Amino acid sequence: MRFKVIFILSIFAWACQPATQEKAAIQPFHLSQVELLPGPFYEAQQTDLQYIQEMDVDRLLAPYLTQAGLAPVKVNYGNWEGDGLNGHIGGHYLSALSMMYAATGNEQMLERLNYMVDWLEKCQRANGNGYVGGVPQSDRIWSEIANGNINADYFSLNGGWVPLYNIHKIFAGLRDAYLYAGNEKALILWKNLSDWWLDTTESLSEDQLQQMLKSEHGGLNEVFADLYAETGEQKYLTMAKKLSHRLLLNPLMKEEDSLTGMHANTQIPKVIGYERIAALDSSIQWNKAASFFWNTVVNNRTVAFGGNSVREHFHNSDDFSSMISSEQGPETCNTYNMLRLSHLLFLEEGETRYMNYYERGLYNHILSSQHPDGGFVYFTPARPRHYRVYSQPHQGMWCCVGSGLENHTKYGEMIYAHQGNDILVNLFIPSVLEWKDRGILLEQVTDFPLSERIALTIKEIKDPSEFTFKVRKPEWLNREATIKVNDKLINNKQADGYYLITRNWNSGDKITIDLPMDTRLEYLPDGSNWAAYMHGPILMASITDTTDLDGLWADDSRMGHVADGDFYPINLAPVLVGDDESLTKLDSVAPLQYSLEGKYYAPEYSNLSLVPFYQIHEARYMMYWPVTDSLGLEKMQAEMKEEESERLALKAITVDYVKPGEQQPEADHFFKGEETFMGYSEEKYWRSGTGWFSYELRDPSQKASYFQIGIMARKGESFDVLVNGELLKRFEASGGEELFKIKWPHSSKSGRYEVSFRSVDQARMPRIFDIRLLTDN
Repeated sequence: MRFKVIFILSIFAWACQPATQEKAAIQPFHLSQVELLPGPFYEAQQTDLQYIQEMDVDRLLAPYLTQAGLAPVKVNYGNWEGDGLNGHIGGHYLSALSMMYAATGNEQMLERLNYMVDWLEKCQRANGNGYVGGVPQSDRIWSEIANGNINADYFSLNGGWVPLYNIHKIFAGLRDAYLYAGNEKALILWKNLSDWWLDTTESLSEDQLQQMLKSEHGGLNEVFADLYAETGEQKYLTMAKKLSHRLLLNPLMKEEDSLTGMHANTQIPKVIGYERIAALDSSIQWNKAASFFWNTVVNNRTVAFGGNSVREHFHNSDDFSSMISSEQGPETCNTYNMLRLSHLLFLEEGETRYMNYYERGLYNHILSSQHPDGGFVYFTPARPRHYRVYSQPHQGMWCCVGSGLENHTKYGEMIYAHQGNDILVNLFIPSVLEWKDRGILLEQVTDFPLSERIALTIKEIKDPSEFTFKVRKPEWLNREATIKVNDKLINNKQADGYYLITRNWNSGDKITIDLPMDTRLEYLPDGSNWAAYMHGPILMASITDTTDLDGLWADDSRMGHVADGDFYPINLAPVLVGDDESLTKLDSVAPLQYSLEGKYYAPEYSNLSLVPFYQIHEARYMMYWPVTDSLGLEKMQAEMKEEESERLALKAITVDYVKPGEQQPEADHFFKGEETFMGYSEEKYWRSGTGWFSYELRDPSQKASYFQIGIMARKGESFDVLVNGELLKRFEASGGEELFKIKWPHSSKSGRYEVSFRSVDQARMPRIFDIRLLTDN
């Protein structure tokens, strides 16, 4: 459209199809071939572009220069970029520049990209061995690994904060700079970095590699498979297979759901890699594993807006109560990666169910995860009357900032595809497709979802010919579409989830399609009485308050990404009263806005209305509603009040707390340890060991009066607790689940305390699942 760029990314999905396959493979269009037209997605793209421009490239490059022994041009960013995950945003940023340039042709994106790649080349030369990365203590960590000294935990490796996850980002950034923006130098750097990895791990056995993969490692297997697809060198595909974590893969190949308790976004990138390898190596078994994973997550663990997990972990698929109660709902990174997986599976299998989910996640989670003025969301709580917080360009450096930078660059990637000469229309987003090889210029004009009409016009076709437009028939469509060609009604022909429109096409031909959208209640997958309003593919929600939005714009604190303001009691939230039929008969107030008058009970509120969730910002909201009839209302509220009272009472007196065994709480509290391990049992995450582990607890206002520890133990198990190196108390378990609560005698000008847990005589400690500082007030 605007420039010529090598078109390789994603073609793997059809490159190795069996020769006997009758149907032509589905092929994607390159991002540079699709231009967004004005609408919500275009606006989000432009907002993201401004955020990208606001960030300082030299500060992002600083970790790479530091590890290469070069003097940084500017000081590196703080937050996660200064606390051990230095350099991870730089990799994401390089990917975002690449895709934004492909999508918009903005020359400043290309200038920044080339500037970054030139500096990364200098770093690679200075390192002298092909390595380039911002991982702190790179020399020590990689040297230890090369020598077979591997100390892996779920979120650390040889004392570093997920260095494999970190380095994956620069692998991916270099790949994207080449594949999206055609930077040839990036290919050389990517290949050199990959060869460094092969050299570093040359003496490791497969068992040692698998041991290392216990630590979160992003999609390392995918980027090696990508390089194989580009170069044809078998060594990269071999490494991709070696970097595929069998702990997850083996159960998936048996179609076993072992996901409960797992850190969600550690697993999804692994599966993207499985599917990538499957397409390149014609592995039906690995493809089925990826498909089974997708089915399990989407059908059993996903909520209405397309997100999954609570507190970053897969919860029990039969119990979504934590989804309703927690302020740490689905993580944006999860949906970012689930859309990537859906993309690959769709290209491989051609089933529209993947695009149906893609549409849901794109509109309701990804689009909603960026503030209209810029700023990205980490957690999207489903908790009634809670809210989200947003990053700022020079403050928050979370993983969801990294993936957020990318999310809004690539809205054009799956709107269209082609199958032989046929054009697939998968998403209803205003856009222009330029298919240069066929001399076709196609324009899609629509106000969807504010309008049900989509208009497709062939603005230009070099050689008029017969082919088929395949327009996705959405899963939410309960009434048949109305389709016209050049204002003449045609009969609906359907196959494989698409409407088929075949004729000899000429310039100026126009298709108009009306897709009637109905409103329905969609209940949580666990069968409980919590439901969300959906209108077509759009999650509808209500603004309830704009009060107590503590930390709305996150600072650079370690917990700034969490909406940690007041919990409004769930038992006082609005309740839908009636049956599904009556509750979905709504009066329209404005386009895609509906009155809820008379549908709910809530003494505190009147005149609530439904609007698309992606339009709600800087507010508390109702996304999921408890549903009952008039006879069950009183009983439901009493049950909810009982469930809430203990939870809110504990939150009110908590000064600081850690959930051992959960990645982000541990990282945010500067976890350290030796001879320690985490686990999940009895629906709790925990940490134990025969050595020690520690966290930094914070009490800046000196409010803490008590220290409380929750354990699960066998009788007689014991452990010591030390504060800033001094013994606080030795605890001995009576057996079972216990809470220990003692006086907190400590004060500090900094308000920071290193709290350590040590085994007694190297015996195994109890499973510690909750650590808190409490106040009397």
